[in-house]
Amino acid sequence: MQWRSLVLGLLLLRLGLQALLALLPALAPGLCLRRRFPFPFPPPPVALGPPGAAAGPGSSHWGSLLRRGGGGGAAGGDEYERRYSGAFPPQLRARLRDAARGMFVFSYDSYMQHAFPRDELDPLHCRGRGPDRHDPSNLNINDVLGNYSLTLIDALDTLAVMGNSSEFQKAVKLVIDTVSFDKDSTVQVFEATIRVLGSLLSAHIIITDTKQPFGDMTIKDYDNELLHMAHDLAVRLLPAFENTKTGIPYPRVNLKKGVPPDSNNETCTAGAGSLLVEFGILSRLLGDSTFEWVARRAVKALWSLRSNNTGLLGNVVNIQTGHWVGKQSGLGAGSDSFYEYLLKSYILFGEKEDLEMFNDAYRNIQNHLRRGREACNEGEGDPPLYVNVNMFTGQLMNTWIDSLQAFFPGLQVLIGDVEDAICLHAFYYAIWKRYGALPERYNWQLQAPDVPFYPLRPELVESTYLLYQATKNPFYLHVGMDILQSLEKYTKAKCGYATLHHVVEKTKEDRMESFFLSETCKYLYLLFDEENPLHKSGNKYMFTTEGHIVSVDERFRNSLWQDILPGEEDSAEKNKPNELKAVNFSSNCNRVPDERRYLLPLKSNYMRQIDRMVGLI
Repeated sequence: MQWRSLVLGLLLLRLGLQALLALLPALAPGLCLRRRFPFPFPPPPVALGPPGAAAGPGSSHWGSLLRRGGGGGAAGGDEYERRYSGAFPPQLRARLRDAARGMFVFSYDSYMQHAFPRDELDPLHCRGRGPDRHDPSNLNINDVLGNYSLTLIDALDTLAVMGNSSEFQKAVKLVIDTVSFDKDSTVQVFEATIRVLGSLLSAHIIITDTKQPFGDMTIKDYDNELLHMAHDLAVRLLPAFENTKTGIPYPRVNLKKGVPPDSNNETCTAGAGSLLVEFGILSRLLGDSTFEWVARRAVKALWSLRSNNTGLLGNVVNIQTGHWVGKQSGLGAGSDSFYEYLLKSYILFGEKEDLEMFNDAYRNIQNHLRRGREACNEGEGDPPLYVNVNMFTGQLMNTWIDSLQAFFPGLQVLIGDVEDAICLHAFYYAIWKRYGALPERYNWQLQAPDVPFYPLRPELVESTYLLYQATKNPFYLHVGMDILQSLEKYTKAKCGYATLHHVVEKTKEDRMESFFLSETCKYLYLLFDEENPLHKSGNKYMFTTEGHIVSVDERFRNSLWQDILPGEEDSAEKNKPNELKAVNFSSNCNRVPDERRYLLPLKSNYMRQIDRMVGLI
């Protein structure tokens, strides 16, 4: 009976401590306590083996390399340490790099053989796809496909990053000779900007770079044709910024006729507020302030509409009234790239106000969206997670997160908040391990997908790549290997890679979006290509939200129109490229210590906690 008394005593002690913690906010209202999840996670189900989880390295055809030549994990320790810690064999890394390149080549060649000059490849039926002329309301297709060889354009800089100069030169010439934007196509301004305008500018920068770091990517007799095409497209998008009372653009425009008469007056925050990088580059290359001016005006208009109470923005706004139609504030669809471009606009252009807006936004995100324990790698409580809240009250609106939010750890890497990035990334990776993909929406309360399709999105790969670059921890190479294996196993089709219609059932849809080539394949390749010119110290590049590379150099940090841009300060007030001092909320300098380079980035007990939370164990 003695042991029963001991157990009872421990239980009473725990209940007493919990009661004390519950009283702390009332006893010390000034004490900053990180809020926990509003509902407790349900108890983990009986471990039956994850449905459709990606095969571990021990069961793959690459697994033998992990067991040879010092590549294995620790002989002792728990399962996480055995699987993930230790060095990653160079020969395995080279094979994974080649596999990622092969994934791109197979998809690109299939598109060129079966789909070009149409916009996308249908990988199941090996045919091309363009706008849906029979159903103008099919926005899922028509917002993106403009009858301008979208996939070819979107893939240009991936060819360069992979060092394929002959195909890059051939593709550029095809674009110059065959693509026109004088089309009766109504497209989304945001999609046309990030996929088409951004890629044209990126390829132009690569061609005209005097250093030519990726090999000889020059084009004989090149006369800035891609820049002229980018200019032509941007001019066709400009009507979206006209006749709006707020300065926030219409969401769609017809490339030949302008804004449609029946155009919707509602647009999302990300769609209207994520144009500044591409429009700003174009303005500074042309010496014409028009494009940067309209994009910056839209950002400031949205910023002025944030809540006075929380400082948060909603996700859908009326462009005429400035009224928030969608009051959800989150980091996923409708909001994601708005925050990304506040920071990246500063990195590229050096405008101090962009950094100030980002710092304010990040502070408000931390205060109102973040749940879980204070620190990622220590303490009690649930791991950090960012939820969807009401922009005016900060109260929880739902219990799902979407796959687009997986970009956020990568953004946190850029501002040095690496520890928090590690935890959030681990949560999305756990979901990937369970399904072998990321469902478009995942309900963390029900431990199940709310929207079960996966359209080959790159966000988790992007964050994995950036976290590896920041930490050099082999754990992220293992993550990349899992992702690569899952894509090969579940999404490979007859003529490319296909959208998963259902991540549990593994059924496919006949669509391969262009970002699979511009982002997913590129980030996977770069993760395993240590010697890529992008990683050399003398080269400074930034990725756009579509994964296009642009060089970070002085020509983009100098403009001649400070006097006419809204709210511009004197150029002397700009921060220099090495003066990025974004807000960091968890510590003064959230860097990962060198001694953890070959250990797990997240302690195994916390990894196990996250795996339980998503129903993996």
